[in-house]
Amino acid sequence: MSAGMDGRARSADVVVIGAGQAGLSAAYHLQRRGFVPAGTPAEGRNSSGPVRKYIVLDAEDGPGGAWRHRWKSLLMATVNGISDLPGIPQPAVDPEEASSSFLARYFGGYEQELGLAIERPVKVRCVSAEDHDAGGRLRIATSGGDWSARAVINATGTWTRPFWPIYPGRASFRGRQLHVADYVSAEEFRGRHVVVVGGGISAVGLLDEISRVTTTSWFTRREPVWRDAAFDRQAGHDAVALVEERVRQGLPPQSVVAVTGLIWTPALRAAAARGVLERHPMFTGIEPGGVRMADGSFLPADVILWATGFRAELEHLAPLHLRGPGGGIAMDGTQVAAEPRVHLVGYGPSSSTIGANRAGRAAVAGILRLFGEQDKFAGKPNFRA
Repeated sequence: MSAGMDGRARSADVVVIGAGQAGLSAAYHLQRRGFVPAGTPAEGRNSSGPVRKYIVLDAEDGPGGAWRHRWKSLLMATVNGISDLPGIPQPAVDPEEASSSFLARYFGGYEQELGLAIERPVKVRCVSAEDHDAGGRLRIATSGGDWSARAVINATGTWTRPFWPIYPGRASFRGRQLHVADYVSAEEFRGRHVVVVGGGISAVGLLDEISRVTTTSWFTRREPVWRDAAFDRQAGHDAVALVEERVRQGLPPQSVVAVTGLIWTPALRAAAARGVLERHPMFTGIEPGGVRMADGSFLPADVILWATGFRAELEHLAPLHLRGPGGGIAMDGTQVAAEPRVHLVGYGPSSSTIGANRAGRAAVAGILRLFGEQDKFAGKPNFRA
């Protein structure tokens, strides 16, 4: 669908951008609190208060968010723990199933069972204020026409913005360079020497996988920090709190793993025993046939795999001028501190699966406060809608 025949924008009280885990959580909590799909007639509803409407706009062709694009070898047995979506637990998990197919199916069933209002594929191009009134409406320009909303919950994640560091000589490399966002299978590298760059979970996981079929070298900017202890609830809480403090100050968020360190798993211990996790300090430059090591020696290479993370996909919010002098967006919980009409979920501390669910609920509670309404479910557990 698109804007009306007269060119006017369609209207909703809340527009959610993105239908990954954080976006679906926000949609669940909106619906639980009485919001109905945009376009639903107000007549005939038994309601003592105003009829509030929402819509979720998703750029993907189908359910699953960024999980649709994960490499097929990332199985449910090896993926980090995935939290249940609020209200409906995950179905039985086959540990040998690809996470991409399982989570697309889970998310799709969730959307259907709850009857969530989702339009796809719709690409949001920009969000701007309709006028100079700080309490006025926001205009959401999309590939399917414009929307007008009182508030926006942004849940666009990071997958569409892989981070490629700038390194001397990168353009001269005659081999193949790719980001983990483009990774398909280790088999395509058989017989080639692969340089893996990055100190996160994806880097060590792919090192383990690729090293089973060919030779590898691992480079990081900093010495990796490994955890022997299990990453329990308290450790997770402490890590999220540190990331929250950064975004509260308006600094760019760090990943949670940058705070927690890497966790030893049986597979990674086996990889270390094979010598795969021998880390080198970052190379000083890239040359046509390989990389120049920190000690001045030369390492021939056929492939450079950049496991260097992602940045938040927020370019469509640029007209709102949300970024501060620190380079980040100052946050108050999920709410942009300087713009209460905009909530960011799946950003900073809520980029983990556990944080995403909590952030969806927090964003809806903040929007109800903005609308001058009480949250009748505050403090109550989620339930099956």
